[in-house]
Amino acid sequence: MTDDPNGMPVHHCRRATSRFLGALISVTLALHPCSAAAVPVAAGEIEIARCIGSVANGRVWLERTLWGLRDQEAGWIGAEVRNSNGTHDLGPLQVNSWWVQRISELIGRRPEVIRSWLANDACFNVRAASWIFLSGLAVSKDYWRAVGIYHSPTRWRQARYAHGVAVHMRRRFGEQVFATSTANLVAAEPTVGQVRIQFPKVP
Repeated sequence: MTDDPNGMPVHHCRRATSRFLGALISVTLALHPCSAAAVPVAAGEIEIARCIGSVANGRVWLERTLWGLRDQEAGWIGAEVRNSNGTHDLGPLQVNSWWVQRISELIGRRPEVIRSWLANDACFNVRAASWIFLSGLAVSKDYWRAVGIYHSPTRWRQARYAHGVAVHMRRRFGEQVFATSTANLVAAEPTVGQVRIQFPKVP
């Protein structure tokens, strides 16, 4: 997900927001036990799609965002991709292993358990990715900046990554993906903290 995750601005999210989002992640603990075995590709893709729909919970803008991140990252259930800085990108949405300790502290589970869930449990991976994106959105108050923050704290890398995600969203949902009215996209959840969610202009 990122080649240099240190210094992520999401560290500065309010404590209440962290507790709330941590609770959302913890919902998966009982519902989605993970397996260390790699999941066959076809079954894995079906499970990833199910998890994206479940985590988005009717919020079209968030579902499309998660698909954009998933298509850009191109991970799979069981993925542990090593980066040049020694971290690993885990699971379908390639959540960087830098997040393992932070998520461990939020939900009170051992880091090695969190790492295994991120790699092997599609729904836990998608929920963690959603939390990272929404945390970046709460801090930056800018949709495409938050997409970029998911990948890197570095501005030029953020811009390049956001452009790639936009390309994938157009490819999956069509050229009109960014023209859908805000009212239709945010009916289920119009705000994240004090941030008004609007489906953005293409970067």
